[in-house]
Amino acid sequence: MINKKDSFSDMLKKESFFLLLKPEDNIYSNTFIRNSFFEELDSLVKLGLTNIEISWSNNENWFDFVSDIKIKYPRINLGSASIINKQSIEDSLKIGLNFSMMKFWDKDLFNYARSKNYLLIPGIKNLKDLEEAINLNCNILKIYPIKTKDTSIEITNYKKIDFIAAGGLSINDIKTYKSLGYKAIVIGDKGIKNKKFDPKIYTWLKNN
Repeated sequence: MINKKDSFSDMLKKESFFLLLKPEDNIYSNTFIRNSFFEELDSLVKLGLTNIEISWSNNENWFDFVSDIKIKYPRINLGSASIINKQSIEDSLKIGLNFSMMKFWDKDLFNYARSKNYLLIPGIKNLKDLEEAINLNCNILKIYPIKTKDTSIEITNYKKIDFIAAGGLSINDIKTYKSLGYKAIVIGDKGIKNKKFDPKIYTWLKNN
């Protein structure tokens, strides 16, 4: 687990954002939608997209869909998001994902992932949960939702923690949150414009 944390932290020094994908059920059954998705994703990866996370779903097709992405892009730092139970961790482990992120803090789920030597990054929004996570030697934390976080959380007080900002952020927010001390941000819903990836993401990758 230590090596996984270290390699993940090293990656955060180089990369600025995670692209969070939330596939709708029709992507599993509609060949045109699926092919269009992979064409766009391929373009982003060729431009240098490194970090992708996909919202976990108990849809029976989710496993195969994410496995396909893992096989097609073996060098991508691929993870799952919205982890809520042991099944979602087990699915992620079977696929061989690099990490997962929870929306909120769940001590039992965190400890379960640790028992599996799996990197699970919790979502934190208040000081109590932050301190509990730190007491369990969690040193990579997502602050979510970032815009309504506990005002008593001052991340600059925690030099040994890697913080990731998430919730309602776009590619335009990278510079702001990096200047505040966050190692990276998660781009979710605002990464999609008219059912296509935000063109500004392409521009950012080209320029960086």
